[in-house]
Amino acid sequence: MNRRQAIIGGATLAAGSFFAGSASAATKLTLMVFPGMPNLPLFAAEANGSFAKRDLAVEIKYAPNSDELRHGLADGRFQIVHSAADNAVAMAEMAKLDIAIVIGGDDSFNHLFVTPDVKFYADIKGKPVLVDAPNTAYAFQLYAMLKQHGLAKGDYIVKSVGGTTARLKSMQEGMGVAAMINPPFSIRGARAGLRDMGSAAQALGAYQAGAGFVLRSWAQANQDTLVKYLQAYIEGLRWVLDRANRDAAIKLYTQRLNMPADIASQCYDVVTQSTGGLAVDGAFDMEGFRNVLKLRTEFEGGPPLAPEKYLDLSYYGKALAAM
Repeated sequence: MNRRQAIIGGATLAAGSFFAGSASAATKLTLMVFPGMPNLPLFAAEANGSFAKRDLAVEIKYAPNSDELRHGLADGRFQIVHSAADNAVAMAEMAKLDIAIVIGGDDSFNHLFVTPDVKFYADIKGKPVLVDAPNTAYAFQLYAMLKQHGLAKGDYIVKSVGGTTARLKSMQEGMGVAAMINPPFSIRGARAGLRDMGSAAQALGAYQAGAGFVLRSWAQANQDTLVKYLQAYIEGLRWVLDRANRDAAIKLYTQRLNMPADIASQCYDVVTQSTGGLAVDGAFDMEGFRNVLKLRTEFEGGPPLAPEKYLDLSYYGKALAAM
């Protein structure tokens, strides 16, 4: 039995909801995430009552772009966000906010997609490439993959259009020739004729992409709430990774993300794969995070960044210890 099987074996939750306490007593939390495949643990925690039994009333909002996600967290409109870990670093380095990454997630599932007319990397030269924010996260992945194939940052035009939904749509409308895209959008893009040039994880190595982060001041003032939230998330994640729940999990995808069943099935198989799927128990990949910081320094300049500045995994440790 491997480590993943040992952790998730017995994690099957009965379908249905469990309600502890009255709705009026529930602590309200507003989350912001990008619409996409990595949110399945949140959908499961909500559907199976993991939030409700901990007296948490959770509202999930979808981010149109990383600027809104970061500004909303800074303004207190959202208490917790799940997004690329580099968005947290950007908040600390550019907005000078005291943030804390509290849980890991995934390696981004990103692939570099190009339009059908691009046969070689050299064909991208002088043309627009599409990103969310030009100085965070998956934009750096794109620049790094292009650099590996001889294209410096000044060799192409960087166009900011928003999240993955917007990047796929913009590519299909001819606004750019290349972008980083992950499932389910990459599946749709491939079916529409876009070309897959390979995965970021294979090109760049370990990469801590999806992560949950908060304002450090909020975490300190709401420690019990944060620990309970992390427990509910981990519980939802364990349910997701137990393949006995495959059919129910696919149904959550079809309901919550309006996915066709065949695409939902492919997405589920991606997030539950033993290598490159959702991290068991949301474990944080320190080697992958160092690579995130290395890419930021490479393309933004400045001195090396210390990972400890952006982390507080103590709440995660408390959550796991009590489960």
